[in-house]
Amino acid sequence: MVRKLTPRELLESPSSSDEEALGLLFQDVFCSYEKSLLALAYGLCKNKQTAQDIVHDVFVKLWEMRYQLHEIRSIEAFLLTMTRNKVMDHLRKAASEARLREAIWNSMQGIVEDQQTRLEEQEYRTSLDRAIENLPDQRKTIYKMRADGHNYQEISDKLNISKHTVKNQISASIKAIRKVLSRFTLFC
Repeated sequence: MVRKLTPRELLESPSSSDEEALGLLFQDVFCSYEKSLLALAYGLCKNKQTAQDIVHDVFVKLWEMRYQLHEIRSIEAFLLTMTRNKVMDHLRKAASEARLREAIWNSMQGIVEDQQTRLEEQEYRTSLDRAIENLPDQRKTIYKMRADGHNYQEISDKLNISKHTVKNQISASIKAIRKVLSRFTLFC
């Protein structure tokens, strides 16, 4: 009759012929530590699905290492350490992805805001040009001359009108333009 090996004996001398016994040992380790590893992973990452995935990965890694189990002094310490490390890797990766998402979002916001600002500026400029073009001819001429840097006296002399008329026409021009541009917060 062949004597069955204990889990400790399997750990001390595993061989490929002990595949079934290693499977039983693995099952025993899984049943013994799964709940405590899930509790640890959940406590660290605060997400049930992520904790389950991490514990699954830990046991997959343990299975892949089944022929080296005899080299591990404490399975419990090994599993706890591996679980903690996998959680930390996950959190680092998640933090990195979150920073990347935030950077992309901020970049996109900047692009959208720049485009919005350009569109608003273009609309403002178009409305301003239209408001100036809709001024009566003399008022438009006076306004454009003032915008070109001429003072009241120069405009008065060139158009052969009083300085007071120039001042009144500039004031009326500004009032008419403000009325057209009142919907823009830039100008008000």
